Amino acid sequence: MTTRSCAIILRAPLLIALLLAATSSRSFAADPALKLEALLVWGTNDAASPDPKHKPVEPAIRKKLQELPLKWNNYFEVSRKGIDVPAASSKKISLSEKCDVEVKNLGASTVEVSLFGRGSQVLKRNQSLPPGETLVLAGKAPNETAWLVVIKRVQ
Repeated sequence: MTTRSCAIILRAPLLIALLLAATSSRSFAADPALKLEALLVWGTNDAASPDPKHKPVEPAIRKKLQELPLKWNNYFEVSRKGIDVPAASSKKISLSEKCDVEVKNLGASTVEVSLFGRGSQVLKRNQSLPPGETLVLAGKAPNETAWLVVIKRVQ
């Protein structure tokens, strides 16, 4: 074996490692930031919300909630916020004084959502969330009502 062929053989693992690193960093960079919308929703059987600032949820969200095995007839939007979550990072937002949501972008359209009530984590869930899909997280509230957090994938 010549010195030149030894040098080529010794460089081959280095070249393969560099190619693998370039490929993996390219696929990571191609994983886009997630554009989400989070809604805090109040579910009730009452015809109207006691808070005049609350408005009925939009028809698409109402339809989605009515498809679920929930017992409420009416849903009112309490707050709505956009969330942009870069690849491999997380964002935490406040939807009300008592409700915070943290979303972690796990890549490949998968999110980890943590729901906080009064500062304590009450729920954590991993979910695939392709564009156009929604994720609904719910919990009990007083007087036969419920608070729901709806996460919509905008892009």
